[in-house]
Amino acid sequence: MNPTNRANALILGISIFLGLTALGYLLGRAAIDFKEYERSVSVKGLSERELPADVVIWPIAFTESSNDLGTLYNSIEVSKKSIEAFLVSKGIAAPEISYSLPSVTDKAAQEFNNGQKAEFRYVAIQTVTVYSSNVSIVRKAMNELSELGKTGIAFKGEDFQNQTEYLFTDLNKIKPEMIQETTTKAREVALKFAEDSNSRLGKIKQASQGQFTIEPRDKNNPHIKKIRVVSTVEYYLSD
Repeated sequence: MNPTNRANALILGISIFLGLTALGYLLGRAAIDFKEYERSVSVKGLSERELPADVVIWPIAFTESSNDLGTLYNSIEVSKKSIEAFLVSKGIAAPEISYSLPSVTDKAAQEFNNGQKAEFRYVAIQTVTVYSSNVSIVRKAMNELSELGKTGIAFKGEDFQNQTEYLFTDLNKIKPEMIQETTTKAREVALKFAEDSNSRLGKIKQASQGQFTIEPRDKNNPHIKKIRVVSTVEYYLSD
């Protein structure tokens, strides 16, 4: 091999060596960087509010009895008018009051009456329902319903089918603020974790928002609602 070819081969060999060395360094650096980005921390942020319900659904059930169907239905109409007049006098608007069809039971037609004759053949249950956004007014009327009971109307106590409901319908108004609060609190926790582990907090790797829950604050205050949401956020960590 002449001197010129030998020099060219040497230069080529050195170039290949340097190229492989550089490539190895870059691949090593990339692997280290990738490994760093694999490190992450997952944290949760909570936001809670206690707010009054803005809608109330109040079913008022009463019973009427008679041995004559015509008399029974007349009694139902009289009681309905008395209840509506009472509710309106307490500040509840007439359009907020509705009526279901009465449920009438014929005691004589029942299969299992053991041959006993009931005092009244027909018994009816009628429900008057108040659907209102004036929660405080309706609650005041609830406490005063006994006034109407003194007139002779037999009110039926609340059961599974006739329970007062309180709703909170303005969730969309507070959603953005609560979601922002969960994210802020999650980041505060993540920053504390990064500080304690001598790491730096990076960008968000992934995040998920939990469902909003609306529940009574407690069994004695169903008209006060506890609204709650939890967000889970995962952040990258680096040294």
